[in-house]
Amino acid sequence: MIGRLEDGGLDIDPAGVPDRPLVVVDLDRYATEPPETIAAVADRIERALPLVVGVLRGPASARLRPLLAAATLTLTDRHASALWPQMVAVGDLDAALADLHAATAYSPRAAIACGQLLRQTVRLPTTPALAAEAAVYSMLLGGSEFARWLAERGPAREVRWPDTDLVRLERADDRLDIILDHPQRRNALSMRLREQLLAALTVADSDPTIGSVTLCGAGPAFCSGGDLDEFGTATDLVAAYLVRLDRAPWRIIDSLADRVTVRVHGPCIGAGAEMSAFAGTVLAAPGTVFQLPEIRMGLVPGAGGTVSIPRRVGRWRAAWLMLSGAALPVGTALRWGLVDRLED
Repeated sequence: MIGRLEDGGLDIDPAGVPDRPLVVVDLDRYATEPPETIAAVADRIERALPLVVGVLRGPASARLRPLLAAATLTLTDRHASALWPQMVAVGDLDAALADLHAATAYSPRAAIACGQLLRQTVRLPTTPALAAEAAVYSMLLGGSEFARWLAERGPAREVRWPDTDLVRLERADDRLDIILDHPQRRNALSMRLREQLLAALTVADSDPTIGSVTLCGAGPAFCSGGDLDEFGTATDLVAAYLVRLDRAPWRIIDSLADRVTVRVHGPCIGAGAEMSAFAGTVLAAPGTVFQLPEIRMGLVPGAGGTVSIPRRVGRWRAAWLMLSGAALPVGTALRWGLVDRLED
């Protein structure tokens, strides 16, 4: 299958849709190849435009590490320890590959954009990495895959806002508790909630007497992601890029990371998983589930997830979560490092 990487192209059709968004490479065949052959193949994988998914049925070895590092991700049906973050262990390799093929065929533009974006964000400091993410996200807002999702969603519902604030602050000595408090919407990250969260974090950032910050959510979920009824409201995509970059609470979470603890519970979807990963400490309740559904919507994670999640679990496992849209149970999240500890 590696021969398909020779030109490294996407086979784009006249409508601009990639016909070859994903290439699968059998890594077992390189288990006994000399280092110079492996280095040459790894270089081709690095330069390829399609997503490159490795498949490894045999044991991982130091000899194969350049290929594992170069690939978008590698699937294995063996145990993948923390020493091999390039690999994702699955129960059924064929089923996992079928899921990836289906996901990338459904949203090939978003999938390729995500794969290339992850190769950039892991090499950049936070601000330029967030700028890269915001640019790709804003570009995809104008694409046909997102337009398809909007059509499938149908008209947005009218949101009835409560009379109270959507974010509460509680101060005790040098500790500031920030509570997302819109449980009726599972603390969906609406523009209103985002602005109030940004204001709350700005308080923590500007007050030197605050020694620690705890962020949590009221109700059945910490944060269920962006408010889906607000999707598609941006008409100026350049303005959308600047707003996403400037009005980003997660940027402050990152700058305060050593002082911030996030307590997550319930469905931690999209933005909920993304912004929590910036914190220095993430505590999760039993039953917490993480999921990144943006690719199916024709988008990429846009709440800092292409920056924060690779820093915790590695680029490769982040790619699996984003491309597959698979739910990640809290036990696996703990083993991978997306969560630091479990708490009752």
